Amino acid sequence: MLPTRHLAELSGSLDTLSAHARQPAETLAWPVPACPGWSLADLFGHVGAIERWAAEIVRGGKLVKEGKAPEEHAEAWFLDGAGAFLETMAALDPEAQCWTFGHAPHTAAFWLRRQAHEHAIHLVDACQASGWEMPAFAEDFLLDGVDEALAMFAPRQIRLERMAQLGQAVTFRVPDGTSWTLGEGTAAATISAPLREMYLGLWGRSNLADTALIEGDAELAHRAIRGPLTP
Repeated sequence: MLPTRHLAELSGSLDTLSAHARQPAETLAWPVPACPGWSLADLFGHVGAIERWAAEIVRGGKLVKEGKAPEEHAEAWFLDGAGAFLETMAALDPEAQCWTFGHAPHTAAFWLRRQAHEHAIHLVDACQASGWEMPAFAEDFLLDGVDEALAMFAPRQIRLERMAQLGQAVTFRVPDGTSWTLGEGTAAATISAPLREMYLGLWGRSNLADTALIEGDAELAHRAIRGPLTP
């Protein structure tokens, strides 16, 4: 997926997130279903901290320490930094060498992709919390997000011991036939789901165990779904 597409998706999600952040204080106190213990205001504090962290990495090319959101009025802090963050993302050179936590190549394009999906998932969170209509993401973007989750995040989760080794290979498949396999050798289980459900399910924003077609070793498949496949 081209960096221009990532930027377009990021910009659209950021616009809608900003509209959510301008809601009344009583709405911003509502809980975020997928993030236990978080209010909407807390969500915006997290997004604002991630934006500032990612932008500083892109500008310097090196790992920096992530900062913390203010304890009060985090939504205003998020809104205050959103414009500068988007300007940094729009101005980056996708081919520039840059620290990332993904696999090679280590370029700034990683951060454009990562932030596009970071904001998309948290837009889903905001919509679920506020009762707004869920966003309709383009198919190429959803496919790219599934690839990020299964080709980059899931192996990293296992490597960092945040997710247990599965013992046998598991294949994830979406309707166009695209598939990803975790583990070596012949897959002992296959998990198939509609593209949107796969995308949201990998991030715990829908129940993939209920929506997926599971073939082969069901216990193995459910262990893979529980992961956690993503942070």
